[in-house]
Amino acid sequence: MKKQQRLVFFGNERLATGVSSDAPTLRALVKAGYEISAVVASHTEAVSRNKRGLEIVEIAHAYHIPVLIPDELSEIYDKLVSFNATAGILVAFGKIVPQKIIDVFPLGIINIHPSLLPEFRGPTPVETAILLGTHETGVSLMSLSAKMDAGPVYLQGKIGLNGKETKPELAKILLREGKNLLLANLDAILEGNLEPIPQDADQASYTRLLRKEDGLVRFDVPADHIERKVRAFLGFPKTKASIHGQEVIITKVRVASSPTDGHLVQKTKPGYIEIEELIAPSGRTMSGADFIRGYNRSHIQ
Repeated sequence: MKKQQRLVFFGNERLATGVSSDAPTLRALVKAGYEISAVVASHTEAVSRNKRGLEIVEIAHAYHIPVLIPDELSEIYDKLVSFNATAGILVAFGKIVPQKIIDVFPLGIINIHPSLLPEFRGPTPVETAILLGTHETGVSLMSLSAKMDAGPVYLQGKIGLNGKETKPELAKILLREGKNLLLANLDAILEGNLEPIPQDADQASYTRLLRKEDGLVRFDVPADHIERKVRAFLGFPKTKASIHGQEVIITKVRVASSPTDGHLVQKTKPGYIEIEELIAPSGRTMSGADFIRGYNRSHIQ
């Protein structure tokens, strides 16, 4: 009986900019027997001229779940009311949800947020955790409020970081952790046996939207800053630099110990960094070694 309570799913399950998702949370909810009345998705990549197709739409259609993609949630208010759903589930919706929409559901909207709230509120917690070199992050199961990421928290799951995770890798890890946390505790929430605890707003920190220009790299900064930036900006906004007069996209680097520690090594302040992989102006992905060999050949000729 408990799993016959209706739910509405909000979001595209893309926990970070430029990543894809196979919507594991939605699929797990369906597999567990929950009735999903609709999926409400959104395109959040306004920075791109070509919006990528949403993976969650195809998955919802495969389960014969209706999909709604409104410009504004107010457009579907009456439709949401008509579902008579107990709660909403939100994973990476990308837009502020008005209180009027949250109040449609007797138990509100349950949100998976990829940080240990109140740390890293806002749109880019995954990228920020990598950029700052944090040793630990996680996910928070939160009761959504109209104020950004400020709602009370049911539970959290912590993830230790080894300092090598790329953004796509960390987003996938956090999405899996969030899915498991939700599925393990959803019945208790729906039955009123698990109450959320208010956040300490005085401890809150905030992340910001990324812009294309954020990906531009100069080498007058420490090597470890550049290394973290490359891992955090894979997919979007991408890490771009001028190497031997050519504009390239850097996709993999490592901190080097000297100018001869590697093939394509750049001096930084302080330190050195080896560019292990890049996308050349031609669009071809190649190793730093291949890039420097091509550069040397062109100059010999």
